[in-house]
Amino acid sequence: MTIRNYQVVLIMLMMVFQSCETAQKADNQAAETASTKEMDINNPVITHKFTADPAAIVHNDTVYLYTGHDEAEIDFHFYKMNEWLVFSSTNMVDWTEHPVPLKVKDFAWAKADAWAAEVIEKDGKFYWYVTVEHATNPGKAIGVAVSDSPVGPFKDAIGAALITNDMTKATEIGWDDIDPTVFIDDDGQAYLFWGNTVCYYAKLKDNMVELDGEIMVVEGLPKFTEAPWIHKKDDWYYLSYAYQFPEKTAYAMSKSITGPWEFKGILNELAGNSNTNHQAIIEYKDVPYFIYHTGGIEAPNFGGSFRRSVCIDRLFYNEDGTMQRVEMTSEGIQK
Repeated sequence: MTIRNYQVVLIMLMMVFQSCETAQKADNQAAETASTKEMDINNPVITHKFTADPAAIVHNDTVYLYTGHDEAEIDFHFYKMNEWLVFSSTNMVDWTEHPVPLKVKDFAWAKADAWAAEVIEKDGKFYWYVTVEHATNPGKAIGVAVSDSPVGPFKDAIGAALITNDMTKATEIGWDDIDPTVFIDDDGQAYLFWGNTVCYYAKLKDNMVELDGEIMVVEGLPKFTEAPWIHKKDDWYYLSYAYQFPEKTAYAMSKSITGPWEFKGILNELAGNSNTNHQAIIEYKDVPYFIYHTGGIEAPNFGGSFRRSVCIDRLFYNEDGTMQRVEMTSEGIQK
């Protein structure tokens, strides 16, 4: 073969290579564009109302999401919350709103502030532990409502507060009895955790509406602010909570629900445009989820610290049982 023929072949090979490279780039760009187009913006998950302080349960293959309802006007710079809300989903993306299941006025002894709350099911009944302002005993209090359905309606289970401010002495503030989280262990024993600046816990009797023993203080939670949440995976108990202020979410782990607890660090960073950070952690169809709130509703409604919105992202565990830091996204969960 002559030198000229070599040159022709080389030029042809170069043209083929460039053509393949161009086609590959085009395919990659097309795939990237298609991927981008396929990703919906699913956070916040509820956009027609302001929702805060999420809690969630899985019942009969359905997720029930319980939230507070932020009703503050744009120029009202504190919490304005009179009721709790409930939504359900079978895919973590499409949420059905149910009629308002519970309000502060459903507790005759309470006067204001439908703050953070949590629901748990036992023996076919659903118990909703709530934070309110007590009408006659100064300070925040914890009540419990009950229903035969996860969507209510709920009614006051005992006609009085379960926890009042005069029952807890570890701090002198009037708002340390807030943010209840409830957990039923493998042996059937139920526990209630709650608190602000101090984390308390106590056993519950089998009827779920009375304490069983003394109130204890949880140790080993540095810079605890509020919003405890208890969950268990394999042999580990996890206690996540609002950390510092403005709030991040941190967590500790233990082999026993009564401790000792070992601090593991930050789980979720500052929530966008909100000085509070309140989490729920569940598994649904074997997939772990991290549920939280931000102030991320866009104009013209303008979210913020008192106009919050629930978001959901994936949660991942390491081989040693520790949790990976949550990546908050606008896309959230996709179908």
